[in-house]
Amino acid sequence: MRVVSGSAKGTVLEAPKGMTTRPTSDKAKEGVFSAIQCELGGARVLDIFAGSGGMGIEALSRGAASCVFVDIDNSALRCIRSNLAKTKLKGEVVRRDAIAFLNSCAVRFDIIFSDPPYNKGWTAKLLPLAAERLDDGGVLLCETDSAEPRPEPVEGLRLRKTYVYGRAVVTLFEKISEKGADAYEDSGLSGQL
Repeated sequence: MRVVSGSAKGTVLEAPKGMTTRPTSDKAKEGVFSAIQCELGGARVLDIFAGSGGMGIEALSRGAASCVFVDIDNSALRCIRSNLAKTKLKGEVVRRDAIAFLNSCAVRFDIIFSDPPYNKGWTAKLLPLAAERLDDGGVLLCETDSAEPRPEPVEGLRLRKTYVYGRAVVTLFEKISEKGADAYEDSGLSGQL
């Protein structure tokens, strides 16, 4: 696992040992970041269930302004700190349960990465909370197992695209601006789709 592009390109990242963390493959990471490259410059990023921190670090390497890394596992947190030091990038590392963090966080983000343990039902719980933490036009990327039901949009989010990389499915949602949602409803199209 390495940083694919940007200021830390080629840096090999550590992953926590054991089966609790499953880093996103370089191929999946490259595809996902190609899809959101235009949104990265100056972005405020949240990486929940951060694991090794690979997604947030990739975002910082490619020009994101900041990243908050959230994980509950101590070995993952040590890994994130080590990877930030290796890449000479800065981020805030928080030991917290993802649900508790989203419930208590007052900050809004431009990009949120969510890569929870597969087949545990986390994504359905996280989507509404993450939608509240996104700025208008922000993006939420959820990684799930191909054997799980695909995540469905919740209020405030629209599905932009789904990517499949072997077992990993990455669903990209976009936050609908309240102004844009009102205009959409006023157009009379909302009931026709």
